[in-house]
Amino acid sequence: MTFLEIFQYGFLIRALVAGSLIAALCAVLGVFLVLRRLSLIGDGLAHVTFGSVALAVFLRFQSVYTSLAAIPCVLLAALGILKLAERARIYGDAAIGIVSSLGIAVGIVLASLAGGFNVDIFSYLFGNILAISPFELGQTVVLFLVVCVTAGLFYPELFAITFDEELARTSGIPVDRINAILVLLTALTVVLAMKVVGIMLISALLILPAVIALQLARGFRTALVLAAGIGVVTVAAGIVISFLANLPAGATIILINIALLIASLVVRRLRR
Repeated sequence: MTFLEIFQYGFLIRALVAGSLIAALCAVLGVFLVLRRLSLIGDGLAHVTFGSVALAVFLRFQSVYTSLAAIPCVLLAALGILKLAERARIYGDAAIGIVSSLGIAVGIVLASLAGGFNVDIFSYLFGNILAISPFELGQTVVLFLVVCVTAGLFYPELFAITFDEELARTSGIPVDRINAILVLLTALTVVLAMKVVGIMLISALLILPAVIALQLARGFRTALVLAAGIGVVTVAAGIVISFLANLPAGATIILINIALLIASLVVRRLRR
């Protein structure tokens, strides 16, 4: 099979389109999260996503609606992390750990009650982008537009709180509201990303392209554009390579990102 022949498959085209959209979202949001030292929120919300998926399986939801069922749970968990950090005076990483532990514990119990870890749950744990349906592709496009429009509308505020939250607060920016918007956008993106790389590797898709871009870029906007480009290219390459070599798509995508991260560190060292 030649390289061009693989694009005759409809499921592969759907995977490339959905994967590219999700990769761009993860990379751009990842830049904000990495700079704000909130990288692990993706991992915490991924564990909550596992609990939500287990709940959907327990309630016998059809697999195409599992992502939709997970969205409200993950959005509530994102707000819960913020409230724990603000009201209970718990450090951010501890708040993430608490919500993450709750999500994974509930997921394990519900998975056990639903009859164990079946094929559906494993596909969400480790990703199955090549099996994305037309309905899930449409869902991805809609949520991609929602996240992009929201992030675009609040870009100046997001930029301000990323670099100096106290200055932003004294300047009259509603920091608490913008923080809530950031974690809610991240929650939506995490739900989308579970089909690409799986729940176990979502945080890597948020962190790695952003870190690579920050090693190479000389400005914030450049970092955003570069991160999005890296995310799209690595996801597309990972999908194609995994299809040709019969490898897991999620793991292949992350390994490509790791290779690029090592290369970016070498380039940065040579620049110095």
